[in-house]
Amino acid sequence: MRLPRLSLLAPLFLVAACAAPRPTLPTAIVYPSAETRPVGTADADAADDPAIWAPPPGETSYFRGAPIPGIIAGTDKKAGLYIYGVDGGVLQFLGDGLLNNVDLREIRTDGRRRLLIGASDRSPARMGIALYLYDPSDRSAGNEVRPWGFIPADVGEPYGFCMGKVGGAVHALLAAKNGEVRQYRLSVDGEAPSAEEVRRFRVGSQSEGCVFDDEAGMLYIGEETVGLWRYGADPASGAERLLVEPVGAGRLVADVEGVTMIRDREACYLIVSSQGDSAFALWRVDGDAPVYAGRFRVDARRGIDEVTGTDGLDAFSGPIGPYPEGLVVVQDDVNEGNTQNFKLIDWRAIKGALNLT
Repeated sequence: MRLPRLSLLAPLFLVAACAAPRPTLPTAIVYPSAETRPVGTADADAADDPAIWAPPPGETSYFRGAPIPGIIAGTDKKAGLYIYGVDGGVLQFLGDGLLNNVDLREIRTDGRRRLLIGASDRSPARMGIALYLYDPSDRSAGNEVRPWGFIPADVGEPYGFCMGKVGGAVHALLAAKNGEVRQYRLSVDGEAPSAEEVRRFRVGSQSEGCVFDDEAGMLYIGEETVGLWRYGADPASGAERLLVEPVGAGRLVADVEGVTMIRDREACYLIVSSQGDSAFALWRVDGDAPVYAGRFRVDARRGIDEVTGTDGLDAFSGPIGPYPEGLVVVQDDVNEGNTQNFKLIDWRAIKGALNLT
């Protein structure tokens, strides 16, 4: 959630009072490796959230008949869903309306491995979760991402969204703008998906970023002006939760926005967007309790502008295209000279800047 920009004619004291807080803890600098094509909407708040996928090492995926190393799905919250290549070029655009957050998981349907993509949909005519399907092994010229179903939700405005695997089943979590949460267990082994609501609870206030930790059975949700929460992924855990980090303690500056995870050998890191000071905070979460691992920001280099006011972000563990150890993709609030887009950062750059082992 962004604050409206101030008029250039506003009094100087007001501008100073509303300036973004400076970080109170050391913040490392990293640089982007590439960026996506800008979204088509010229609104100042359009691009929102990415999701990344690549096939296992040694396998090839195809899009419209051509081999590709992977895809990046990214929402234009005013217009629909972009499918980018790992080079940042546009492979496809689905003009499906007001899609806010996006996530994906591999599934098996009709005996084939496919990719399930979901997005929170707050279009006036349909409020809920839009689902899409992509077959990476299909070499035909017509192979692309296609709409595959819709899950209606009884919330005022669908906002945050993430998917995970709980007990072997795919689960989808929808966070409404007012903090209401719905969790669904999906059935994806037929010609069309179906969903069963398995949990509902309330975070408290406006919430958006979320991520499932499939291996540990955890769920992390950002409450924008309050902090980062950890829940159990299993619906039986109810609304029990742990506050991982509050806003205002130096590591997170409101709003708390994108939340994602990346695995690096035995280690697993949680990455959270600290939108208020254009930074990102990390925790190592493969132990008994989250351990703070540092902060970074993304500066300008080689014609790619700095990253500011990030909303959504995602990370991919392992090789994808020219990134042998992993890739982090973040939304950029101000893409200098153009509409908003997404920046790509080599995971090795973040590891090196923060001395992660």
